[in-house]
Amino acid sequence: MKGAQETIDDYLDELADRGYAAGTRRLRERYLTEYLQHALATEGTPLDLSAEQLMEPDRAHAWYNDAQAGLTRQRNTLHGPQADAAQATQRSRAITYNLFAAWLGLPHRLELPPVTTGEHLDPEDARTIIHNLSVRRPNGANAATTIRTAALAALVAATGRTVSDLAQLDTADLQLDRPQPRLLLEDGPQPLDEQTVQIVRRWLRQRAGITEPLKGSDPGYLWIPTKQGRPRAGRETPPPGARRAAVRTLHHAHRRLVYSLLGRPLRPGALRPA
Repeated sequence: MKGAQETIDDYLDELADRGYAAGTRRLRERYLTEYLQHALATEGTPLDLSAEQLMEPDRAHAWYNDAQAGLTRQRNTLHGPQADAAQATQRSRAITYNLFAAWLGLPHRLELPPVTTGEHLDPEDARTIIHNLSVRRPNGANAATTIRTAALAALVAATGRTVSDLAQLDTADLQLDRPQPRLLLEDGPQPLDEQTVQIVRRWLRQRAGITEPLKGSDPGYLWIPTKQGRPRAGRETPPPGARRAAVRTLHHAHRRLVYSLLGRPLRPGALRPA
C-alpha cells in the first residue's frame, strides 16, 4: 500500500497532466502537505500512514479546527500569530480535502464555509464559474457575449491581471499553438492552462464570424463588440470588428452574466489570485 505522501504526489502529478494551472496545483500541495504534517505530528499516528488513514474524518476535523484557530500558521499576520484563519483560506482547505477524497473514491467531506463578499475566490471556485460561463447561456443572453465574457474571465484568473489591463490585447498577443500556450504581456509571456486555452479558442471562433464581413481588413483587436451599435448623431456605426470593446462594456457583460448564474454580483477581480 502506498504511503500518504506518495499518493499526494500522484494526485498532484495527475493535476499537472490534466492541465490545471500552476497556482491551483501549488494551493492543493500547500494544504495537503499541511494536513499530512499535522497528522504526523499528532501522538499515536504511524509514520507509514496511508492516504486512506490520513483522510479519516477525525484527523480531518482536528486539522481543520487547528487551522481555523491559527495553530498551523507558519507566518505572522497583521492580527497576530494566533488570529483565526480567513474564511477564504478555510474554504480552500475544505475544497482541497474534498477534491482529494473524491479522487481517492472516499465519501468523506468537510463542510464548505460560504464565500465572503469581497474575498478572492478559491481557484477551484473560479474554475467552476468560468466553466459555467462557457457552457451555460442565460436566457436572453447573446451567445457571442457569453463566450467573450468567459474568455476574458479565464484570462483574468490565469494571469492575475485586471479587465482594464487585458482590454487592450490584440489577437497577435495570443500564442496558443506552442507546446506551452501563452499570452504575451508587457512584462513578458504568461503561460496559459488548458481550460483557458479551450475557452479562448471558442471566443476566437465566435470573433471570426463577427469579423468576416471586414473581408481582410480586421485590425486584430482581441475584444470586440458582439453586435452592431446604434447610430449616433446621424453617423453610421462602424462594424463590430473594426473597434475595440469598451472596458465598461466588458465589465457590464461580466456583472450581468455572472449575476444571472449565481444570483449575486461578482467582480472580475474575485477571480484573480489573492
